[in-house]
Amino acid sequence: MAAKGRVTIREVAERAGVSVATVSRVLSGNYPVPPATRTRVMRAARALDYVANAHARALVGGGRKMVAVVLRQVTSPFYAQVAEGVEAEAAARGWLCLVGTTGGNPQRELEIVQLMREEGARLVILVGGVVEDDAYRERVAHYAQALDSSGARLVLCGRQAPDPDIPALVVEFDNEAGAHAITGHLLSAGHRGIVFLGGLPGNTALDARVAGYRAALAQHGLPPEAAQVVDCGLGRTAGHRAMAELLVGTREFTAVFAGDDMVAAGALRAIAEAGLRVPDDISVVGYNDIPLAEDFNPPLTTVRTPAEELGRAAVRIALHDPEHAAGAHHVLGTHIVVRDSVAAPPSGRAR
Repeated sequence: MAAKGRVTIREVAERAGVSVATVSRVLSGNYPVPPATRTRVMRAARALDYVANAHARALVGGGRKMVAVVLRQVTSPFYAQVAEGVEAEAAARGWLCLVGTTGGNPQRELEIVQLMREEGARLVILVGGVVEDDAYRERVAHYAQALDSSGARLVLCGRQAPDPDIPALVVEFDNEAGAHAITGHLLSAGHRGIVFLGGLPGNTALDARVAGYRAALAQHGLPPEAAQVVDCGLGRTAGHRAMAELLVGTREFTAVFAGDDMVAAGALRAIAEAGLRVPDDISVVGYNDIPLAEDFNPPLTTVRTPAEELGRAAVRIALHDPEHAAGAHHVLGTHIVVRDSVAAPPSGRAR
């Protein structure tokens, strides 16, 4: 998608059938304007994707310095840590940080990005994995081009760019490598029946974790059918429900790789309710190393993702060299944190 030039106030005036002065009054909000006229002007501005010049001046350094971070939810420890990193780095540079949540609703995301743009945010940071379909690819390309035309920058944090040619900075961590390492840890402990709990087909982050899990199994000589992926999505409730279902009937696995630590929390609860013990009967590992993971019962072995640093890096890299941020791709590392939720399979159960 080719970038188009910035829409002028004169074009808005022509589309609305009013004078440039009237458009200026409507957009500034400082003068009384008939409601019908205001409606025509605002409709024209939205149709043309217009951002007022005062905001554009702010974006290039002449006004408020603002970073906007857009999250699925703030109740997730991972998202909260990323937002904390963004806010801390912004504050250290004297910038304000605005936070918006989408609840996973694409229309709400669109509205929040547009609002942040209109409010003069120089950086708009979209956080976390996402189901990447044609609608998402088109939406992100629109965000990137619209922000770029206003002198702002789109940052994709914890997700890849759907198209390397769009003007967006990508800052993510290596989901596949982390999953490969934690699966290898279970295999080294003697496990062969390992369930991946928390798949969500199409989600960029979880698909990468599943790929790392499958690759580790294959590297240890296990056939493709040895992989068992349970597509229950994320969250403690989803993990609890899916784990409870797995424990019904014959159990042919000895370890569970949870898609994130909250799924692991739900799985641990279901295992305890079934009268089984971790790690004596079943080993469990997670992903993200949220602050509560070391307080789980037992303390959870997991993959530490640099959530707060991810947020800090998104701001730091984008502001350090804004002219070259577009199209740049930065990958942060992960590592395993070994605690008490993994042991060798019960005698006679390694398979």
